[in-house]
Amino acid sequence: MLHGLHHVTVTAEVTITFLSDRTTIDRCTAIGGNMATATDSDRQPQGYFPRWKLKTSGVIMPEERLSWGQTAVSGLQHCVAMSGSTIIAPLLMGFDPNVAVLFSGIGTLIFFVIVAGRVPSYLGSSFAFIAVVIAATGYAGQGPNPDLSVALGGIVGAGVLYGVIALIVMWSGVGWVERLLPPAVTGAVVAAIGLNLAPVAVKAVSANAFDTAIGLAAVLIIGVVAVAAPGLWRRLPIILGAIGGYLLYVLFANGLGFGKPIDFTQLSAAPWFGLPNFTTPTFKADAIFLIAPVAVILVAENLGHIKAVGAMTGRSLDAYLGRALFADSLATIVAACGGGTGVTTYAENIGVMAATKVYSTLLFAFAATVSILLGFSPKFGALILSIPGPVIGGLSIVLFGLIAAMAGRIWVENKVDFANPANLITAAVALTAGAGDLTLKFGAFTIGGIGTATFGAIILYQILTSPLARRAE
Repeated sequence: MLHGLHHVTVTAEVTITFLSDRTTIDRCTAIGGNMATATDSDRQPQGYFPRWKLKTSGVIMPEERLSWGQTAVSGLQHCVAMSGSTIIAPLLMGFDPNVAVLFSGIGTLIFFVIVAGRVPSYLGSSFAFIAVVIAATGYAGQGPNPDLSVALGGIVGAGVLYGVIALIVMWSGVGWVERLLPPAVTGAVVAAIGLNLAPVAVKAVSANAFDTAIGLAAVLIIGVVAVAAPGLWRRLPIILGAIGGYLLYVLFANGLGFGKPIDFTQLSAAPWFGLPNFTTPTFKADAIFLIAPVAVILVAENLGHIKAVGAMTGRSLDAYLGRALFADSLATIVAACGGGTGVTTYAENIGVMAATKVYSTLLFAFAATVSILLGFSPKFGALILSIPGPVIGGLSIVLFGLIAAMAGRIWVENKVDFANPANLITAAVALTAGAGDLTLKFGAFTIGGIGTATFGAIILYQILTSPLARRAE
């Protein structure tokens, strides 16, 4: 599999180099007045990858590096930052967390190669797939997903659509994407995803009073850590909430008998090293049609992340945006072909970079290597699978709520004017369609609440802002 992956990445490298070189001049517009463009380094006589220059203090740029010891430590910090979401997302969909972690590492290396080591990012499990995977498979919320292969086929479809969009961006620029997905639409779709997932989270902690108490305790731990924990710990509320909830469950269930005890038999029997349980996709039209629209969310998400990293480093990365989207699409396809979740660039790791001012891309290559090694540890996977359902439910309440709340941040940061009826009605319709799980059926095809909210918001906004609508005013 890895041998084949090598050939795929080499072919992709040749393709994207041609496309990127064709359009670099047109698309390298600086974000700020004196902001450097990404092509400054390309004009220098160097190879495909940067020659990472050693620098041990101050701001470390993408083409610079720390000492190898500092690189290892900082790389591990990025592993910790991505671990909570990368592990929790597959659990919520019934995927194998070992496989998800493995392919997050492989996907990050694919991204590293395709962007020529010039865009610092880590690719982890995408939460945008959770609602549509649950809807497509009817997953009950605990244990392995019996229709995992069907979900994987849909994720491959999303990756292919994503790749097509990326190639168009590489050829024509990103302006049409920004027109199709303005902040008013992007925020509405993101909010709809979070609201659509809310019933799943509530159900996970509602079986009995004990489960509810454990779930709410996990929520409280997450909140306290996020607000009051010192230093780096404040950046790890999800994983610390999972650990705290786990320990409370063991104390009150295994120790005091208030709930069903955790069975540690599989954890004890699992070997420290071994092959993950790979799964191949099955392609069903209705699942593909339901899951593929997530590509739109991934485009909007990665567009924002690349812009954010460019702003932090003080240089435009627009010349690499098409490459970044294509890399993420390819990583998603590769992951789904082996049983992994769809992947996306992670805001958690962008937050670490903002705090440390270390943007060296070598950190992400190291973090990816560590993730691949963890993927080959069944003991690690068995530990993750032993997390009790109520703890996962508590994490879900926070995470799904954060997805919905992120819409507010998108609207505020981009100064979306809700006095404008087009913005207001687009958001209102998308939120109701997502929260109420508005389902449309076309013969054998079914579009769930996420799909109707996504396509509805895009189409409705274009209608309401069309010249015809403006003339009617």
